[in-house]
Amino acid sequence: MGRSGAGAVRAHVQEEDQFFRGARIILQVGKRELKAADLGRLRDKFGDLEITLAAVLSEARLTQQAAKALGLKTQLAKTPAHVAAAAVAKLEPGLTMAALMQQTLRSGRTINHAGHVVVIGDVNPGAEILAGGSVVVWGRLYGVVHAGAAGDAEAMVCALDLSPQQLRIGKLITTSPVRRGQPEPEMAHIRDGQIVAERWVPKDKFKRLT
Repeated sequence: MGRSGAGAVRAHVQEEDQFFRGARIILQVGKRELKAADLGRLRDKFGDLEITLAAVLSEARLTQQAAKALGLKTQLAKTPAHVAAAAVAKLEPGLTMAALMQQTLRSGRTINHAGHVVVIGDVNPGAEILAGGSVVVWGRLYGVVHAGAAGDAEAMVCALDLSPQQLRIGKLITTSPVRRGQPEPEMAHIRDGQIVAERWVPKDKFKRLT
């Protein structure tokens, strides 16, 4: 596989290892076909970084068969927002469940996950992310996002271009102001009872998520 496949995922995880370390990752690869050897190398590399590859979600039959051969889950039960906190509480102490997706989320697509959500790609207008934890978008965030959906006021939303149609953290809600100038990486979080956005420095801010 080339840099656009498993290698790109490994490289991103290595760059931000402070965020992912100790996590259980759910890898969404869409229609991409991966062999058991590809997934095995990825799983072993994650293991070296103290990360557990818990499941591989794919529409490709070859990838599904490869994941099953390695004992990885290929399906996940849907998790409504009102039970997100309970789902997170069932994790082993010190572990954080994170869903990692390497694709653009197009209009009409909804991601609902009990833990953190990481998207390597864009979130287009009309797409929605509902996360029990924090949301990190390694791309442009133009859709709707709700972090801390189960009431976590410590959750945050980070993106290389933070311009959502609607942004919610916990019980608070806001929309993006009119942008002036070029976009830059930003992080939104709750401060003094309101959602604020500031320049995002990943190496420093990821430590708050672990």
